[in-house]
Amino acid sequence: QVQLAESGGGLVPAGGSLRLSCVASGRTFSTYGKDNYAMAWFRQAPGKEREFVAHIKTHGASTNYADSVKGRFTISRDNAKNTLYLQMNSLKPEDTATYYCAARWFTATMNRNDYDYWGQGTQVAVSS
Repeated sequence: QVQLAESGGGLVPAGGSLRLSCVASGRTFSTYGKDNYAMAWFRQAPGKEREFVAHIKTHGASTNYADSVKGRFTISRDNAKNTLYLQMNSLKPEDTATYYCAARWFTATMNRNDYDYWGQGTQVAVSS
């Protein structure tokens, strides 16, 4: 199993910044190598479906972003610390949501149904 724990959410004014973190742990994660898991961020606003935000491939060599966050958000990972990050700049009220990190074996995708492991989420609220 892989356990994921997000942190870093909060309330910020429009135009502000936040950095989310997601720490990964677990026997499977350690046994098979942290480098072999693709990681992603998704978000879910009240009354809406969970949507893709960004993903990063194994070893952090390649990233992909939803059009709505491209140029404002940056996903990164520090495998030595078992930690995934999401730097969010120029936040907008429409970014308000619960943010979830997710992991799956090897291949990064934009489809939430492909991910096997999820954190509990951290809430982000952006005031106008």
